[in-house]
Amino acid sequence: MPADLIFIAGPTAVGKSEIALLIAEKVGGEIISVDSMQVYRGMDIGTAKPSGADRERVPHHLIDIVDVTEPFDAAQFVRHAQAAVEQIRGRGRTPIFCGGTGLYFKAFLEGLGDAPPGDLQLRRTLEETPPAELLKELKSRDPKTFDQIDRKNLRRVIRAVEAIRLTGKLFSSQRSKWTKSQQTPGRFVALSRTSEDLQARIAQRVEAMFRRGLVAETEQLLKRGLATNKVAMQALGYRQVIEHFEGKRDLAHTIELVKIRTRQFAKRQRTWFRNQLPMTWTQISPDESLAEVVDAIQTMSGRA
Repeated sequence: MPADLIFIAGPTAVGKSEIALLIAEKVGGEIISVDSMQVYRGMDIGTAKPSGADRERVPHHLIDIVDVTEPFDAAQFVRHAQAAVEQIRGRGRTPIFCGGTGLYFKAFLEGLGDAPPGDLQLRRTLEETPPAELLKELKSRDPKTFDQIDRKNLRRVIRAVEAIRLTGKLFSSQRSKWTKSQQTPGRFVALSRTSEDLQARIAQRVEAMFRRGLVAETEQLLKRGLATNKVAMQALGYRQVIEHFEGKRDLAHTIELVKIRTRQFAKRQRTWFRNQLPMTWTQISPDESLAEVVDAIQTMSGRA
């Protein structure tokens, strides 16, 4: 595997973190988390954040860097990631990007286009605006973006409306001008599994999260101000638990709903990665050891 940047992407629960750990140990690397929710302190169980033991095995970056009341976006990710790359390379080690937030990968590799920097005051206003109103404004002012955007992803909807209000220009035209000037050499691997295998892993992960205390963690996050961050409030698992607190469904049905929403999210992630970024896909079979997967990835990268 070349001694430059390594990118490991794929849908949730596919096994990215475990693979990244093994590769990091083999090549002398450090991991940069590419996850829009793992940046928040206290959002541990619901984001499948690496354990303390895993972080002792291999240094991790861009985890636990902001409070749940603070906004965080792709521009901030790029700044933090660039700094982490410099630090890791300065130690003579290999930066390994690992995660499932496709927009962050794209922003790091291709730049941020012509979209303006975020405006904190405007962002707060938009976060307090009902999603239906935001979608109505987006449809009226930029039908192309409205047709293409994931309307359930409140963070992206807010960003689109924010950019339109700040510039008076279509967000679709701003996004279309991604620059290749920042494209960085490296190996980009996307992991996949069969639908049946991934669904089983998602079910196991969700059940484990609730056993480990996702409900109690959500209670603590609400006490720390989670409700003031409308983007973080949309995080899978937490959003459904909060609805459970509101009496919308009992716990058993909440757990099943989290499984459904996670499967839907994984499907959107696969589609996004296949359409948006050039990468080599690696299929993992249920009976294949992670060590075998790592060996296969290294072989594809030119080192048996």
